[in-house]
Amino acid sequence: MFDFDAGKLIVIGIVALIAIPSKDLPRVLRTVGQVAGRMRRMAAEFQGQFMEAMREAELVDLKKEFEETNRKIMDSVKLDGAFDPLAEARKQMTQAVEAKIPANPLAPHEDAESDAPQDEEPPVPAPKDEGAPDKS
Repeated sequence: MFDFDAGKLIVIGIVALIAIPSKDLPRVLRTVGQVAGRMRRMAAEFQGQFMEAMREAELVDLKKEFEETNRKIMDSVKLDGAFDPLAEARKQMTQAVEAKIPANPLAPHEDAESDAPQDEEPPVPAPKDEGAPDKS
């Protein structure tokens, strides 16, 4: 803000020694130091608020950019309700379970005879006539 270098500070100190009486000089220097400290604190606070506002503005811009990109991706993909692998798996499992469990578990199952191993041998096909022509 103020461009004070060592040369300028020495000139200001010499003018202060000439203009301010020696008995008031410590009080004046203390007051100048306190004012300079307040100015530094106010400048730091202003800078902090400014930086915070910049971060918030940047976050808002990033959020808008993210939402726009997300919208573009969702528009390009356009998933419809027909593609739902979990619903399809649930449907297949439900069908499989319902097919295996009878409506009345205490009643004998209709497929119990076909599922149980049979002790009988399968029927033997009738012998072919060797003199008859083959239809295949």
